[in-house]
Amino acid sequence: MKISLFAYSRRGIAAAERIMKALAGDDIKAFTAERLAEGAFAPIPKPSAPLYEEAFRTSDALIFVGSCGIAVRSFAPYLRSKAEDPAVICVDELGTFVIPLLSGHIGGANRLAEGLAESLGAKAVITTATDINHRFSVDKWAAEQGFMIDDLKTAKEISSAILERDVPLLSDLPVKGSLPPGTFGASRGELGIYVGFKDLSPFERTLRIIPRVLRLGIGCRRGTEADAIESAVRSVLKDHGIDLRAVKSAASIDLKKDEAGLLEFCSRWELPAAFYTADELRSVPGDFTPSPFVEKVTGVDNVCERAAAFGGGRIIVKKTAMDGVTCAVAMEDTEVSFE
Repeated sequence: MKISLFAYSRRGIAAAERIMKALAGDDIKAFTAERLAEGAFAPIPKPSAPLYEEAFRTSDALIFVGSCGIAVRSFAPYLRSKAEDPAVICVDELGTFVIPLLSGHIGGANRLAEGLAESLGAKAVITTATDINHRFSVDKWAAEQGFMIDDLKTAKEISSAILERDVPLLSDLPVKGSLPPGTFGASRGELGIYVGFKDLSPFERTLRIIPRVLRLGIGCRRGTEADAIESAVRSVLKDHGIDLRAVKSAASIDLKKDEAGLLEFCSRWELPAAFYTADELRSVPGDFTPSPFVEKVTGVDNVCERAAAFGGGRIIVKKTAMDGVTCAVAMEDTEVSFE
């Protein structure tokens, strides 16, 4: 985690040094008043606004050792959105209280504050309603799982509703253990939570939580352009009701590792790309759609299905051909846990 740490007095520096020790595994840049700057602490320049703006824009977390007022005045001009803002924490200079001020759930400020308080022997002051009422915090849970929240406005509605009543939850992934407090299993209702990779809304107002658990397997003719690959992939996903945001990676045979169109497509979609040898693909267990022509050219009877299934998982979309592109989709063996 990239952290910007600010202290404003000698006692504050002492507390900041304890914080740095507690978070020794993180990438920390520490700052203090010019008259106190030495060692690990760089000076806060005058004017200080550019430093705070840069820290807010590039850090995963900002930690202020001092009053909440100093912290709020320092970062307030740079607020963007709940989805983008970093975690912001305030610690008093005696190290007694650790207070998350911003991005408690999605940014992880609550989790960071609780861990830091435990290390310092301090008290974490958590104020988010779902946490203090011991109700399910859907945005916090989604962020911890690395899942995508489809709509933050609906997430806010869920958080408000769940304080008053239980809301329905439907998961397309197997659930390990119990559903979280404040929810019950159902597939219909006025307002509810759907966890899955399908492009559907089972409730009248649905908060969709999208796990990135799908792998694309792709084959293509030499020289196929990125637009053609993207068009084929979009069409296949749409035909099977799959949300493209659930895709986490792409794979093909190593003969395609320098295929410009495929590499450009992966770059556009920000997908890590893996390329396997024919021997590796042949070793993938399962029942795949064979092609004598593909085997003659590549040395393996099927590229896209085997590439998608490499490393485990099951094929949910078999080989589909379109305009010189073949595409298959595999889902990782994934459970969700709310405990």
